[in-house]
Order: sequence, then C-alpha cells, then structure tokens
Amino acid sequence: MKSRDPLAVSRRSASFIHGMFLFYAIACIVPILLVFAISFSDETTVIANGYKLIPEKFSLTAYEFLFKDMDQIIHSYGISIIVTVIGTITSVALTALYAYPLSRRDLPYRGWFAFFIFFTMLFNGGLVPWYLVYVNVLDLKNSILALIMPLLLSPFFVLVMRTFFANSIPVSILESARIDGAGELRTFTRIVLPLSLPVMATVALFSTLNYWNDWYLSMIFISDNRTISLQYLMYRTLLDIQYLTSNSNVSSQISSQGGLLNLPNKTLQMAMAVVGIGPIVLAYPFFQRYFIKGLTVGAVKG
Repeated sequence: MKSRDPLAVSRRSASFIHGMFLFYAIACIVPILLVFAISFSDETTVIANGYKLIPEKFSLTAYEFLFKDMDQIIHSYGISIIVTVIGTITSVALTALYAYPLSRRDLPYRGWFAFFIFFTMLFNGGLVPWYLVYVNVLDLKNSILALIMPLLLSPFFVLVMRTFFANSIPVSILESARIDGAGELRTFTRIVLPLSLPVMATVALFSTLNYWNDWYLSMIFISDNRTISLQYLMYRTLLDIQYLTSNSNVSSQISSQGGLLNLPNKTLQMAMAVVGIGPIVLAYPFFQRYFIKGLTVGAVKG
C-alpha cells in the first residue's frame, strides 16, 4: 500500500495557497506599474482625474524637467554607484571577518567581543557626538567616506552571519583542514567563504539596499554638490518644488516679472522614483538565488 506523504497538501489547499501568493504578487507589482504610468502622464490630467494605470494623456514633461540638470544627475548617479559598490564589498568583508571568529567556541574572550558589537544594537552615543567624531575628529565632511563608513558594520548582519557560520559549517571540516596543515586564514578563505555564499549574498543585498536608499548621511555630512548622492539630490529637488508651489510670495514675484510658475509636482515625484529604482531592480536577480536560504538559516538566533 502506497504511504501518504505527511507534508502533502490537498488540491484545494494548494489552489488557495497559489491564489494567495498570486494576489500578493499582483499587490506588489501594481504600485510599481502605477508609478511608471503616473510619471509618463500629464500633470493637469493627474490633478483633475487622479492616478490611472494607463495614462489618459501621455507626457514627458516630468522627465524633461528632471533632466534639465543632466550633468548633476549623472554625477550624483556615479557617486551613489561608487558608494554602493565599495560600501557593500567592504561591509560584507568586515561583517564576515567579525562574525566568523564569534562563531568559533575556541575564540579567547569570545563573550567580550560579542558584547562589544551587540551592545551597540541597544545603545549609541547620540547624534551630536556621532556627528562631531566624523566631522571634527575624522575630518570626513564633504567626503565619500562619510557616506560609506557609518553603514560599514551592522550588529544585526553580524548576528545573522555568525549564526549561519555556527550552524552550517561543520566543525569536522575545520578540524580536517587544520590536520591537513591549513592555517586560520586559508581555512576561512578556501573553505568557509565558499560554503557561505547564501548568507554572504543575503547580507550583500541588504547592504546594497542600505547604501543605495540612503539620503540621510548626505543631508548630514555633504554640502558640496560634487559629492551629493542621487537620493539626496532627488529629495532636495522635491523640497524646492514644494516650497515654490506652496509659497504665494514666490509665485507673485515670478508672475510680476513676467514668468510663469508651472512645475510638474505630482508626476515629477514618480519620475524621481523611476530614476532612483533602476539599479536595485537590476541587482536583485543576482542575489535571489541565495537570498531565501541565507535569510532563513541565518535568522535562527542562538
């Protein structure tokens, strides 16, 4: 008699689960399509009739207005890409170098090193000392390093990676490598890292998102347009437009001088989102292969 698989689900349950995930996928995709549609819509039509998935009146006004300062946008794009690539590679390397020794039970002062990193998850020095250290002590104001260093080492990523190393790398493999004459560095680079691709890819993806979406560090440390990131450039442009459109004095002064204040506020916001989202959409498929395995294995804390 053929035994029934205890993990098998009925056809009705499978249909319900598939339907639920299909609905969830549509709920995730529709807002992205709506952002694209609004960015290519006419501003007046959007204000009069609301947001539509299919533009009632096609217009490139938002992109024409956005790319009037093309040189600055390309320069800021380059800054964001440089910060994201260098920051992600350095962050993953530092996180692995800190997490792997913590996963070894024979590390001297292991508890002290663990307390040193995890204490910062609960307490920090505050905004003013943090700012003074980077500006007055390290002299990093208006420097690309100011956009990289604050996000280099995250205690949460160390915790995830340490758990993965402790649960997924067999101790017998490390002992075999030691018997064969491999040192700690050789064991780490030739054995541990190749077996840890899922968690490395997961941490790399989260680090990439952190660096690419960050505008706060630019607002704090950058006052020079030569090192301003794309996200803060967009944020500042949006604030400028909101100020111009909401300030009646500015509008009256422009009108008195013969000018016409007609800024695409709504559609410009969506055009900014489309410009800013591009590299992340292209990067995600490269990490997806390892993402679920690395996140689920590393998420078991202990």
